[in-house]
Amino acid sequence: MMLGGLNEIGKNLAVIEYENDILVVDCGLGFPDEEMLGVDLVIPDTTYLEKNYEKVRGIFLTHGHEDHIGAIPYVLRKLDVPVYGTRLTLGIIENKLLEHQLPFQPELNCVSAGETVKAGCFSVEFIRVNHSIADACCLAIKTPVGTILHTGDFKLDLTPIEGEIMNLTRLGQLGEEGVLLLMCESTNAERPGYTPSEKKVGRSLDSIFLLNQDKRIVIATFSSNVHRVQQIIDTSAQHGRKVAITGRSMLNIVEAATRLGYMTVPSGLLIDISEVRKYPANQLTIITTGSQGEPMSALYRMAFRSHDKIQLGSEDLVVISASAIPGNEKMVDKIINELLKNGADVFKDDAVEVHVSGHACQEEIKLMMALTKPKYVMPIHGEFKHLNANKKNAMFMGIPESNIFISDLGKVLEIGTDGARFNGTVPAGKVLVDGYGVGDIGNIVLRDRRHLSQDGLLVVVASVDLGYRMLMSGPDIVSRGFVYVREAEELMDQAKDIARKAIEDCFEHNINERTEIKSSVKNALSKFIFQQTGRKPMILPIIMDI
Repeated sequence: MMLGGLNEIGKNLAVIEYENDILVVDCGLGFPDEEMLGVDLVIPDTTYLEKNYEKVRGIFLTHGHEDHIGAIPYVLRKLDVPVYGTRLTLGIIENKLLEHQLPFQPELNCVSAGETVKAGCFSVEFIRVNHSIADACCLAIKTPVGTILHTGDFKLDLTPIEGEIMNLTRLGQLGEEGVLLLMCESTNAERPGYTPSEKKVGRSLDSIFLLNQDKRIVIATFSSNVHRVQQIIDTSAQHGRKVAITGRSMLNIVEAATRLGYMTVPSGLLIDISEVRKYPANQLTIITTGSQGEPMSALYRMAFRSHDKIQLGSEDLVVISASAIPGNEKMVDKIINELLKNGADVFKDDAVEVHVSGHACQEEIKLMMALTKPKYVMPIHGEFKHLNANKKNAMFMGIPESNIFISDLGKVLEIGTDGARFNGTVPAGKVLVDGYGVGDIGNIVLRDRRHLSQDGLLVVVASVDLGYRMLMSGPDIVSRGFVYVREAEELMDQAKDIARKAIEDCFEHNINERTEIKSSVKNALSKFIFQQTGRKPMILPIIMDI
């Protein structure tokens, strides 16, 4: 079953269960959509795992991207279970856990590609794949009924920046031994052909640096794309530029990758962001977060002139070395427009080829299916259109449609000796993180936030003596986001009269329950304001008994 990563982008989490053993693959976060006002992060609902805590044998991580590991600090608070991952993946998690300060020391187990871990009735083999971050693996999970292959995120890169190519030999061996179920990523399942090598970006960067020697070059990319950052550093060194890094996540991951040996930085090349004013613009490269237009990211703050160290202008070239995640296009365009207003030049991937995907296109997905020869296929990681496209890939490879399962969050796929079928559901969904609050923002709070954002708020304050059924003072009305009181005095005076009459009517009818008085005031004002303005602000009566 999947508790995240189906019919959505991000918060990937898979659950594999056999009798008294549960194994979790990945534990990622997602980002809020435009309906989730004020929400910072979205993580999977792990209610089912919490109820079955004693069965959970561990969390196995395919790689270190936020959509696969970002929820770890939140989930570990409720599930103190072992975590298994490769060196870089765990290095990134260690930095994250320093910020969260769990009340216990989590058990982090470092595994290398090629190793196998025993977990209850399962054995989990880590198999090297290529992706846009180092140390990525797919997982071959041996169960009592057969082998499940979880691809994680992968691509086939024949000329990787670091490390070796995907272990095609081992995948072929597993196919010969027999793969019961292939859980295959679907992000690029609609795209024909192959995903280009990361080295293609290096050639584009070299050309940009060569043709813009008079500019300060600012490059925004995913902080977790260690190979991309390494290429930017190498190209900067070749062109005699110092490099400054800004953005908390970028600093954290570069520190972890350098400490663990996944990145090499020539001595003296990196400078602190506070030192950029000491160098001519054409001798500087700035690597930053914000390629997705995230509000308050370093690039966002630069574009809107709120960054305390860097101001962008006509001497700057901004390179956005990433493609927009579906749903982020407007935020990216907002930053680009602001950068152009400031006089900076902006290069995007669609113009100068400064980004390649880390995900397999159709031919690589077909290669994965051809090598592993699965009996059943379950497309994962993507919106429905991506999952459906991957179903078509599987059918093209000769897998019967009846053996391909497009699932939904919480839906249980049961596989046994007598076949495979969906069988029931478990609790699943979204848990919203807002500031330090985890899960305390639900549908009702979001509904209220939407209401406030659309029509504003009216607070009605009155003091009464409930014993004598008398209005002692008020009502006074405070408006926020509805009308500017000084420009709508007549409307506010009428609203006060309506509220006063509603309170007095309650007393005339011997009503002295505050709940009923509040309801009467709210109903009377709602009707009046809608008649006058066509709007429905949130009305909050406060009745004080003195």
